[in-house]
Amino acid sequence: MSGGRAQAAPAIRVSPRRELRRARRRRAHRCWGHLVAAPLWPMHGANLGTLLRTCDAVGACLAVPRLPWVPEALERGNTLRRPSCVHWIGDRDPAAWLERERAAGSRIVGVELADEAVRLADLPAARSRTVAVLGHERHGIPAEAVDLLDLAVEIPMIGTGTSLNVAVAGSLVLYRLAGLL
Repeated sequence: MSGGRAQAAPAIRVSPRRELRRARRRRAHRCWGHLVAAPLWPMHGANLGTLLRTCDAVGACLAVPRLPWVPEALERGNTLRRPSCVHWIGDRDPAAWLERERAAGSRIVGVELADEAVRLADLPAARSRTVAVLGHERHGIPAEAVDLLDLAVEIPMIGTGTSLNVAVAGSLVLYRLAGLL
């Protein structure tokens, strides 16, 4: 209080939808080849749709295996009006795809609990093509794929769970890699 009067909080201005539309891209982005989210061992279709929306928000692509249920899960979960950038992993062996990505110069970052993992807050923004690998929700990233990681990142947690779901974990890491957090 100043002079017996309560100070009013500054008014919060909510952006109108038309202003938000003007600030956004008019079309879906083409593949920029810079940041790729790779949930290569998906378990729940709903997470893929959520992750696809995050990819659109940060300008990333999504790389997924062509399992029988994945195309329908992406179609159902994609609430965007325009198509997003999806790379289909033809291999039944995602580790082989990761090997090719690494050989082509991509930086492979895995979201995994590991002794050498970097905390999410310390993860630098991607400066070159980066693939963010997300493991199976119960089993994590398989051992043969962990060996292909250039870096592991962990999301600190103080609750009783050992991990977040793939969509939430992937979204946090993508925003950090995109330099938006």
